Amino acid sequence: MKKLRLLLPLLIALAAAPATAQTSDTASAAAPVRNQAAREAFLDRLMQRMTVDEKIGQLRLVSVPAGANPDKPRLLADIRAGRAGAIFNTVTPHDIRVLQDAAMQSRLKIPLFFAYDVIHGQRTIFPIGMGLASTWNMDAIRQTGRISAIEASADGLDMTWSPMVDISRDPRWGRTSEGFGEDTYLTSRIGAALVRAYQGDDPAARGSIMAVVKHFAAYGAVEGGRDYNTVDMSPQRLFQDYLPPYKAAVDAGAAGVMIALNALNGVPATGDKWLLQDVLRKQWGFKGITISDHGAILEMIKHGVAADGRDASRLAITAGADMSMSDTMYGENLRPLLDSGRVRMADIDRATRDVLRVKYDLGLFQDAYRRIGSPQDDPPDINAESRLHRGAARSVARESLVLLKNQGDALPLKKQGTIAVIGPLAKSQRDIMGNWSAAGQADQAVSVFQGMANALGDRARLLYAKGANVIDDPEIVKYLNLYEQDVEVDPRTPAQLVDEAVATARQADVVVAVVGESQGMAHEASSRTDIVLPESQARLLRALKATGKPLVLVLMNGRPLSLVWESENADAMLETWFAGTEGGNAIADVLFGDYNPSGKLPMTFPRSVGQIPLYYNHLNTGRPFDPQNPDKYTSRYFDAPNGPLFPFGYGLSYTTFGVSDVTLSRTSMPRGGKVEASVTVTNTGTRDGATVVQLYIQDPVASISRPVKELKHFQKVLLKAGESRQVSFTIDEKDLSFYNAQLQYGAEPGLFNVYIGLDSQDVKRGSFTLR
Repeated sequence: MKKLRLLLPLLIALAAAPATAQTSDTASAAAPVRNQAAREAFLDRLMQRMTVDEKIGQLRLVSVPAGANPDKPRLLADIRAGRAGAIFNTVTPHDIRVLQDAAMQSRLKIPLFFAYDVIHGQRTIFPIGMGLASTWNMDAIRQTGRISAIEASADGLDMTWSPMVDISRDPRWGRTSEGFGEDTYLTSRIGAALVRAYQGDDPAARGSIMAVVKHFAAYGAVEGGRDYNTVDMSPQRLFQDYLPPYKAAVDAGAAGVMIALNALNGVPATGDKWLLQDVLRKQWGFKGITISDHGAILEMIKHGVAADGRDASRLAITAGADMSMSDTMYGENLRPLLDSGRVRMADIDRATRDVLRVKYDLGLFQDAYRRIGSPQDDPPDINAESRLHRGAARSVARESLVLLKNQGDALPLKKQGTIAVIGPLAKSQRDIMGNWSAAGQADQAVSVFQGMANALGDRARLLYAKGANVIDDPEIVKYLNLYEQDVEVDPRTPAQLVDEAVATARQADVVVAVVGESQGMAHEASSRTDIVLPESQARLLRALKATGKPLVLVLMNGRPLSLVWESENADAMLETWFAGTEGGNAIADVLFGDYNPSGKLPMTFPRSVGQIPLYYNHLNTGRPFDPQNPDKYTSRYFDAPNGPLFPFGYGLSYTTFGVSDVTLSRTSMPRGGKVEASVTVTNTGTRDGATVVQLYIQDPVASISRPVKELKHFQKVLLKAGESRQVSFTIDEKDLSFYNAQLQYGAEPGLFNVYIGLDSQDVKRGSFTLR
């Protein structure tokens, strides 16, 4: 971090340099407030009327405990006294109205805003982040964000803690499930698309909510994949790989930034002035609100940089953390810090103004109840079926499914005969929604078994056996069930469960095994030391394989798993992640061939945990491993095959595709010029289908070592059987640019390789030079 701070003047001078390539999703920010002068004049007048304690009150974001709240009278008293600025964890219009009523009884009647974790849906639950990323379809992703905003706004919410754009290259990290994978460009595109979808053309409009991008910064790079752990990385890697997605969200108009829980190069992000002011505010020009993560200010004591709560509050407010989420640090300590001269009034005023500006932009000063509405507007049934958007949920979920293997055309299944559906997740409605499922109701979700039953009707016989518990280890079950009932344990012995499953399988023509993780196993505070299927499920699969029946695996999981045995022994494998409210119907659509799968992996699947971190856009070494000529003295493991089990960008279809050689419009590109790269893609199979054409760039000789390839463009194309189409991409100088050893951003002249294909390994190459 010392090196970064020494380079601060240079970084500020480079403020105009983009942290990532601009795209159609990031080209312009959300619509600005139409009269900023009027807004600032209003805020001037309001702040002149506010007492110091009222200003400090605006900086408190109170987290309301789930369920019955024994301290509600105290909370209401705090709100009436102006000692709260916003509320987290209240999600129904009636409850929100009660709290806003209290704010309207305060001296200055400053409204509250209400925020929640609307990550992949509010009431209609869409696929988890990894599933959304697997669609590679920005229109579909924007649709999920727009529907999420409409549903959340109808529930009275003003703000979401989303998108989560932390780059993750370690699948042991439980929050991998929440993000969009390992790639900077793909994640940047998705993050920007969601910001614009949430906020719409006017964040103040009913049906829009404000986006808070998280977790700033580099939370996905925690050491060992262990949640809340520290991050230590070079300035080049930080600016090259990890910061661009946050920058893309800010450029798209994100109203807020949630600060990460981790320390970055020894400095907790919550108290990192360089990160929150020099980079975010000065270099990137961010004008919105910064919010600590849950209890993070107090946690700086345990990080070892603050002596006590007062010291932690001083570090946070002076660094630029506007709001304190779910701790009492600001409320208890800012006034004494101000009185003692350890905090300036200017720091408190700056943070207060940021909070009030967001409330103004949300339209809350014009109408504190604009999203909540009046009591007569409340839906008679908050969980009514009519409030869901099932059609969109099913459509997006189908696109999120990734076909990993299909030996001998085991899929699609025929709608006839007898099919055994076996596995601990086959009938789970809770797990198919995934983690961070907001206000989604499990009893409204469609399980895999139910989805298959819906598809079959009376045309085939469908059998079921649980076969195993998700996991047998009682200590792990106890951990997972600590705060909510995540794992239901069948009291039968493992042998009894397997015996029933085997007997069921023997009656069937084909076995569909639904296995993986419970949603709580791939969540915050759910990091794993290994990423294999739990032994209870592995034992089940071995027994099912021994029956000799065709074996189709339906995987439900929130992270890449090590699936070597499974890939060698299953006839087909379908990665479904956690597919959401309509997940079961969407999975059935693909299993029975009513929809041709087109999903592509947003994250590399390693063969074993020992390969981690394993990601496609790695740097070469002086002795790179060559699988065609596997020499001993190269960068490799000797005890297992090298390379991934399934590479980034990979995914099969029920048809096949061919890609021609790369054609370039020119072999030499001048500064400021462009090169058109084209291929002809042909559907060489017998079914209509979609695939994702991916373009990667390599800078083979540069002033610092550059990745073996980097994703720069992609297009999803739908082709009829036998159809060919030319797919073209425009490459410009920004696609070739990077941060050099002095953190100067730009493109260096020389040769560049262009790779185009259907995943990060299966590519065709062309080359040109930048003059």
